[in-house]
Amino acid sequence: MIPYGRQDISKDDIDAVISTLTSDYLTQGPAVPAFEAAVAEYCGARHAVAVNSATSALHIACMALGVGPGDIVWTSPITFVASANCALYCGADVDFVDIDEHTWNMCPEKLGKKLEQAKLTGRLPKAVIPVHLCGQSCDMAAISALAREYGFKIIEDASHAIGAEYASAPVGNCAHSDIVVFSFHPVKIITTAEGGLCTTNDAALAQSMQLLRSHGITRDSNLMTHQPDGPWYYQQVSLGLNYRMTDLQAALGLSQMSRLRQFVMRRREIAARYDHKLRNSGLQLPTLIDQAVSSWHLYVIRVNPDIRLKVFEGLRKADIGVNVHYIPVPSQPYYRSLGHDASLYPSAMNYYEQAISIPVYASMTNENVDYVVDQILRLLEENR
Repeated sequence: MIPYGRQDISKDDIDAVISTLTSDYLTQGPAVPAFEAAVAEYCGARHAVAVNSATSALHIACMALGVGPGDIVWTSPITFVASANCALYCGADVDFVDIDEHTWNMCPEKLGKKLEQAKLTGRLPKAVIPVHLCGQSCDMAAISALAREYGFKIIEDASHAIGAEYASAPVGNCAHSDIVVFSFHPVKIITTAEGGLCTTNDAALAQSMQLLRSHGITRDSNLMTHQPDGPWYYQQVSLGLNYRMTDLQAALGLSQMSRLRQFVMRRREIAARYDHKLRNSGLQLPTLIDQAVSSWHLYVIRVNPDIRLKVFEGLRKADIGVNVHYIPVPSQPYYRSLGHDASLYPSAMNYYEQAISIPVYASMTNENVDYVVDQILRLLEENR
């Protein structure tokens, strides 16, 4: 089986984890801050806060920005449910902005029109969460211009996009946002087995997220209500959660960071090979905006909905682990129960009816790529 994605674990990765496993620290030791520093330096951000998943990262990002009851957060309908759930965890409401038909990311034009209407009704969002689907950045300059005009905060959901670039700079530098969130799930660009991380250029937001990931507890005397009783002393100064990343995970992530550029370059080679070999297939292939260089977490093709299921099943029978990313969030039963109507997002629904994610991962061979292409072309011909 050729999976749609998989981790790439080297001997150096294994040695790094074993070294931590045999050290004095398994949970909170030197590997976590070292990993945070490595990601922050790579992205060009001032601060990084590692946590146990990107879902947790989204949650504490919302909390740090003060999202709560009475607020509303907007995100893309084409994303994993965590991009929307994080606002609900804070007691806020959620709404969605339809995608661009070509890039499949949040459409700035549709966002602008929705903001105009929201201003008239007095229901502007507290925060907007653009999702960098497949590893391509949204048009963040356009979205941040709207943020300045309408006064909302921005959390970039870059779960797919570590190693990507926007406007000739790494995604994660927070030039156009308050916080950027990354995921390190095994199928992502690099992995910590499970894990996530927030970058920010705001020291106060970083401090808030550091407290939130660990029960609101601090050993920093500058944050305490009085001087410590002794060297053992700590205070809970806010209500937080147990979202900490372990040193074992961070050690793996730190080792993987040394190969991030290598991973992304190989994914770009695979995407270019797909582009070339499928260019005359009649499929809609990924479209990149001029400012973006994708990290290619996913490569999605769009197939005529009349034959999508046959092509999908045919590829699975050929031992190709295709998938669909994603089912529109407003169409999920839970979100329907909250009153959401997926038909309000026609571009998202049209995308969903056609999308198939085909394999792309760093250790994938050219022979694997060519086999996937051959099977796609065969199935298109059989179902023409």
